Amino acid sequence: MSMPTPPFLKIRGLKTHFPVEKGLLVRKTVATVKAVDGIDLDLNQGEILGLVGESGCGKSTLGRTILQLIEPTQGSVHLNGRCLTELKGKALRESRKDFQMIFQDPYASLNPRMTVYDTLAEALLSHQSIPKSELSQRVGQWMNRVGLSPRFIKKYPHEFSGGQRQRIAIARALVVEPKLLIADEAVSALDVSIQAQIINLLARLSKEMNLTMIFISHDLSVVKHIADRIAVMYLGKMVELGSAESLFDHPRHPYTQALVSAVPIPDPSRERTRRRMLLPGDPPSPMHPPSGCSFHPRCPHAADACQVAFPEWVREGDRSIACSRLEVVP
Repeated sequence: MSMPTPPFLKIRGLKTHFPVEKGLLVRKTVATVKAVDGIDLDLNQGEILGLVGESGCGKSTLGRTILQLIEPTQGSVHLNGRCLTELKGKALRESRKDFQMIFQDPYASLNPRMTVYDTLAEALLSHQSIPKSELSQRVGQWMNRVGLSPRFIKKYPHEFSGGQRQRIAIARALVVEPKLLIADEAVSALDVSIQAQIINLLARLSKEMNLTMIFISHDLSVVKHIADRIAVMYLGKMVELGSAESLFDHPRHPYTQALVSAVPIPDPSRERTRRRMLLPGDPPSPMHPPSGCSFHPRCPHAADACQVAFPEWVREGDRSIACSRLEVVP
């Protein structure tokens, strides 16, 4: 009997809490922001996971914590059997070629004083020893792979459009051939037509390189076109996880149902007649999250038991849902 293949990315009990301090001369911790509050997640190699939720739910913090840009408060992250949360100093720097990130604003993430050539060459030279002749060739190859002409390599970021800058940021992240890529709102600052081009580019490159990717976005219609599975976050916790197709066709958690109902339908007649699920109130503060299920103050199906403890995960086919009221959720 063959042993099951271990997950390529394994996250267990991951928490990232930020202390809130007050005081002028003597700083005192008065509260804690629970940005990420206990995440368990497994990803296979080559899989693309879409991570969605409202602004402030902890998506970006989770991505940065996985890559050790933010030190976790508790929990572990294993990439291909190696524990990233135990790496420090030189060992962490040397391992960064295996995991990279694409940030939301390419203009802010690119050095305005460096040309495209310097940007990509710096990324390569940080992890490899490459002759100058081969360096120019590698930079030119990656310019082609992301859809830019190599003749632009001496230009600066301000000389490009937003979509072109994001292509440069993608090239910088992938030029070292990482195994894990996290795209944090990589298309949210771009026009719709450019968004489609960047999504198609990321999908093609991830397939060619067998990349494992976490694609973070607040727009479910964007995530649907690139992700194999989708994870839904609310107030630092994951509430639903399943295949992109099943989650869109039959959302089960009340919060997921509200998110899916807000996605526009490109059919005017259906768009006019469908019912939207409007949630009452605003998301609670992560500094003072509700007891039990964090969604219960806004949930139309909540019961007294929802205020006591966070619900156990329920399996339904390829889906996992953190809800104890599924029998009454339509």
